[in-house]
Amino acid sequence: MNHPVHERDALHTVALTLNGRSRAGQARPRLLLSDFLRHELGATGTHVGCEHGVCGACTVRIDGVAQRACLTLAVQVDGRCVDTVEQPQGMDATLDALKAAFKRHHALQCGFCTAGILMSSADWLQRQRSIGHRPDEAEVRDMLSGHLCRCTGYTPIVNAVLEVAHA
Repeated sequence: MNHPVHERDALHTVALTLNGRSRAGQARPRLLLSDFLRHELGATGTHVGCEHGVCGACTVRIDGVAQRACLTLAVQVDGRCVDTVEQPQGMDATLDALKAAFKRHHALQCGFCTAGILMSSADWLQRQRSIGHRPDEAEVRDMLSGHLCRCTGYTPIVNAVLEVAHA
């Protein structure tokens, strides 16, 4: 017996620019962007932690703005630009500088939360620079309050972000 396909089950083509490259995949209307990136497009640098938008591990940039991929549906990014931590070197000077600073400051241990922290930090630092502001430690810690890291104690992360902020 054939069952009718309900709209909620129908596959939709989602075409986007992912890290500067045109990509497309199939998604059901309720598929989360985090799952679409990882399972449909193979962009596994976006990690899934809490699936409630609390931990920040899944943070990506959509049209240049940091957003939680676990709170975004894949169909919502059709026609848009999505950047992940896997963005090739040279596409974003701030992200490149942050990656290097994280390495110098040993700002990651297990690395699970790092992708989201890097994406949020790059977005935030670009916004700070656009208004000519050089953030201090308290402001960096406040920005990082939207991310959970169980390994580093945040001090190396803060130092890395401050290094890039003051470069």
